[in-house]
Amino acid sequence: MSLSDHPKAYSSAAIVLAFTAGILVTLGFKDFYPDLETEFQRRRRNARRARTVDNGSRRRSSLFWGSAPVQLEDHESSLTAGPYSSSSSSSGGTLGTAAGIEACIGNTPLIRLQSLSEATGRTILAKAEFLNGAGNTPKDRVALNLIREAEAQGLLVPHRGDTIYEGTVGSTGISLATLARAKGYRAHICMPDDQGFEKSDLLLHLGATVERVAVAPITSPGHFVNLARRRASEHADVHRDGSQGFFANQFEAHANWQAHMMGTGPEIWEQTRGKVDAFVAGAGTGGTISGVARYLKEEAGAAHVKVVLADPQGSGLYNKIKHGVMYSPTEKEGTRRRQQVDSMVEGIGINRITENFEAGRDLIDDAVKVTDDQACRMARWLVENDGIFIGSSTAVNCVAAVVAAMALPEGSQVVTILCDSGTRHVSKFWKRIKELGLESSDETVPNLFAQLGLPALAAK
Repeated sequence: MSLSDHPKAYSSAAIVLAFTAGILVTLGFKDFYPDLETEFQRRRRNARRARTVDNGSRRRSSLFWGSAPVQLEDHESSLTAGPYSSSSSSSGGTLGTAAGIEACIGNTPLIRLQSLSEATGRTILAKAEFLNGAGNTPKDRVALNLIREAEAQGLLVPHRGDTIYEGTVGSTGISLATLARAKGYRAHICMPDDQGFEKSDLLLHLGATVERVAVAPITSPGHFVNLARRRASEHADVHRDGSQGFFANQFEAHANWQAHMMGTGPEIWEQTRGKVDAFVAGAGTGGTISGVARYLKEEAGAAHVKVVLADPQGSGLYNKIKHGVMYSPTEKEGTRRRQQVDSMVEGIGINRITENFEAGRDLIDDAVKVTDDQACRMARWLVENDGIFIGSSTAVNCVAAVVAAMALPEGSQVVTILCDSGTRHVSKFWKRIKELGLESSDETVPNLFAQLGLPALAAK
């Protein structure tokens, strides 16, 4: 008797066979399914990012606004080559890994400065650029972009013996020295001898050649920037081994501000979900403030964002923004030879207009002058109230952020930059803080505005 003679028996057997086959297929698929799911999620993220880039981050659906904030990331190439990389440099990586130290640059957190936000009634956010993984400053972005631009132009060839020369007060040199070693180059850094020894010592540990030179005006051949340029031009004749010298030229090279327009600016926009009322930053080369300003106001279309320069004493940029001249109408710009010896702040403040600053100068709306005393008091305030240990340029940024915030309506959101850790400023900046007696908690004034000598702001 066959199963066909008994329909019920035949039907039951078919069901059993189908169920068994389903189990076998599921068991065979279980190891392959996670790869399909991972690939699906990867394609979904890339499609979403492509839409964001195409729209310039200006148009978002209600679904996007209702979701959690995201960071602008390149999920294809950033896993292996870091920010701003081309697809050709991303070979050889595997999911969940990153190829080298340059992959640790960018996508830094945007954190709320609790004590400053509470004191002002405005939200003050800070981009934690000290968490960049090469030199631990915003200059990591700049150094990487400078090197990549030079490589694209054939000015640097890895492992040929080429040397990167730069004149810097420290941070850019540290970033360049770190990335030079990682990418097969040497580094030769020229810096003024009034900078903290922590920076030059670190450069030496990183294998760079360091020349500390006497402070001189930019018109002098002995100025640290001019010396680095000369060393680069002399390289081929000195070494005669086929290697080349490359002058990074951070003050004038457009790769500087472009690094921030491509990276820092988009990250801030994404992390705030487009809610930025003011951006506050100091200027040394001018790359950060120009690059971020150009992204926010031009690329993102947020013309309402107020861009504010934070300037230390001894710098001429405050007067340039506020009054249109570097010093006074009687002094011709670019001819003054007096040196900036009246400020302990390192990394920002300058008495000339660079190409990088000029790239965004017309987008800067206001400027705040910050004294050394205010910078010291802000640095101590942030340690006492937020547990954040910062350097001098960051302190200037934070003072200016407080002043800028108080000029805006309550509830506004201000973004600034945490440039580097205080560990590179112990011998100079933090020594001065100790001399002022600020390291004793008994000397710390409990009111922020009184601490900064800005009591009039408290009433706003």
